[in-house]
Amino acid sequence: MSDVISNLTWRYATKKYDPSKVVTQDKVDLILEAIRLTATSSGLQPYEVLVVTNPALREQIKPHAWNQSQITDSSHLLVFAAWDNYTAERINQMFDLTNEIRGFKNEGWENYRAMLLNTYPQRDAETNFQHAARQAYIGLGSALIAAAELKVDSTPIEGFDPAKVDEILNLKQKGLRSVVLMPLGYRADEGDWLVNLTKVRRSREQFVTEIN
Repeated sequence: MSDVISNLTWRYATKKYDPSKVVTQDKVDLILEAIRLTATSSGLQPYEVLVVTNPALREQIKPHAWNQSQITDSSHLLVFAAWDNYTAERINQMFDLTNEIRGFKNEGWENYRAMLLNTYPQRDAETNFQHAARQAYIGLGSALIAAAELKVDSTPIEGFDPAKVDEILNLKQKGLRSVVLMPLGYRADEGDWLVNLTKVRRSREQFVTEIN
């Protein structure tokens, strides 16, 4: 069994963290870098990640996340927040950054920019947000895998009130909307009902269809 499969078999959605155990900054940085390097549609990276360690803010978030202890007992709380809309400014910013870093302009790339500018800003904001949110979920997948590779426990959490989290973290002012939460830390020695249960997934035959 490869290391990546072994580590993914090891990981689970941790239900109880040991608040005394802290994830080292170098490991947090590696997980964040894995997210940053993740693919997104058209390379726009239409989301951001907030790393919340402030205890008071996490206590404020907790009641709006079904009082889940992972919010406050984990070492770090990652908040994936997607753009609330695609605007010409945001699209141009990413295309300009690409040209700056690569040191040249490409006609095909500029034509692609024009196509996006003629398409995305004309759509309604909710459609654009939902598209951006799907990109954030790709990043979440990378984060889960990276954490498992580092033997850091994690929990993807959708059970929260996004509007309340947005308010607590002032996301509206930044043009962002919270999508999913991901606590990072280390599982507690006792009190986690899921930790010793066998991982259950559908068989490959039920899950994968090969079309030749």
